Amino acid sequence: MAPWPVLVLAGIAIGLLTGLFGVGGSSIATPLLSLLGVPGLFAVASPLPATIPSAALAALPYVRADEARPRAAGWTLVGAVPATVVGALLAHMLGGPTLLVASGIVLVFIGLRVLPRIDPIQRSIGIARRKRRPLLVAAAAGVGLFTGLLANGGGFLLVPMYLLLFGLNMRESAGTSLLVVTLLAVPTLLAHWALGHVDWAVAGPFAIGSVPASAVSARLAHLVPRYKVRLAFGWFLIASGIAFTVYRLAGSGP
Repeated sequence: MAPWPVLVLAGIAIGLLTGLFGVGGSSIATPLLSLLGVPGLFAVASPLPATIPSAALAALPYVRADEARPRAAGWTLVGAVPATVVGALLAHMLGGPTLLVASGIVLVFIGLRVLPRIDPIQRSIGIARRKRRPLLVAAAAGVGLFTGLLANGGGFLLVPMYLLLFGLNMRESAGTSLLVVTLLAVPTLLAHWALGHVDWAVAGPFAIGSVPASAVSARLAHLVPRYKVRLAFGWFLIASGIAFTVYRLAGSGP
């Protein structure tokens, strides 16, 4: 496994993505830690202790700029929290390698969905859809289930969900996602910790890098136009997902 300074650098990289894109970071951290030699479920769950403080600090600039939707975040948590616990329990049955490949495939799919421009009519439909609370809760439950399975904060699914289904722009999606991730990662962490999936020798150095980096990048995100952040988010997910899936399927991973 990589030495702790490398894990700190990995944390810095993920923290920068957290603040910029509104993701919890675990979706990218899992493939990265696996490439650095962290095995299976430990690569899946060990980024979680850093996710909570990183997302909380990154959310603050969005909240102050009125670019987060607390009410939508609250209804998201109603559906996502119980489903997250179920997903974490199922993860124990499926095992690490299956989940790692799934992470890469999902990253590609989500990236492709994020890239196209969202027209005003589609956004208006999404805003009306967001007011249908049962639909928001149901969609959030689906995100929560996958969040528990892949042991991530859920942001890499929440941001596209808000963008594509519920009428938020990129920064609103990122800010709202960070509010949800901050709380949604708690039951995910507790479930995986109880199952023995968290390696604190990995989680500690990773958090040292991730937490301050997320606070810095969240402030910088407001200097970049929304559409550029959205395009960067989409292409980054696609590139990361393809590279990691090919790596895992080729049998090169640890």
